[in-house]
Amino acid sequence: MVKYTENALDRTFAALADPTRRRILQELARGDSCVTELARPYAMSLPAVSKHLRVLESAGLVRRCRNGRVHRMNLEAAPMQEAQQWIEEYRKFWEESFDRLDEYLKVLQTREKK
Repeated sequence: MVKYTENALDRTFAALADPTRRRILQELARGDSCVTELARPYAMSLPAVSKHLRVLESAGLVRRCRNGRVHRMNLEAAPMQEAQQWIEEYRKFWEESFDRLDEYLKVLQTREKK
């Protein structure tokens, strides 16, 4: 069984629940970026984008590097990897459940033919 911290997983899923934050992560997957560059595509204030970035930081999904007044952000993928592992456990569970259901339905069909 995969070990994960429930609070960290909750923060990850909460951060990923917002489409703006997911788009920010997509942008950071292409490379580091400063806060003003990340804010440019959005019709919101810089403080509003900064709030989104703080949520991502709190979840451990991004890291901020300060160089004077310039704040550069970079992607930290480890929390997403933990979330993916958690999801994978349930994917396996459901696949096995569906396989058992499929086998049961085949048995029923065979009985009906007789």
